[in-house]
Amino acid sequence: MGMENYSPHQQKIIKRYYENMDSVAWQRLSELVADLYLAEGKKRDKLWASAASFMEKIKVPQVRIDAIVQKKDVEGLAKLVKELMGKD
Repeated sequence: MGMENYSPHQQKIIKRYYENMDSVAWQRLSELVADLYLAEGKKRDKLWASAASFMEKIKVPQVRIDAIVQKKDVEGLAKLVKELMGKD
């Protein structure tokens, strides 16, 4: 299914979404920090999987992703988000 199936307006929306995918992934990752603090059980495991996926999308080194996810280090994830924001 190509872009010709969409109106010009829809094509622009789709194009902007993909141009800003890093921003979308970063925003969702920052939201996951709060969700992880509050989550328990299986939901928490699913959130960690999502966090790993979003970190991959924004090209965080795999070594760092593995370290944060394996330890389930919410503070480490929060620190990463802060670094990405440029607020070391």
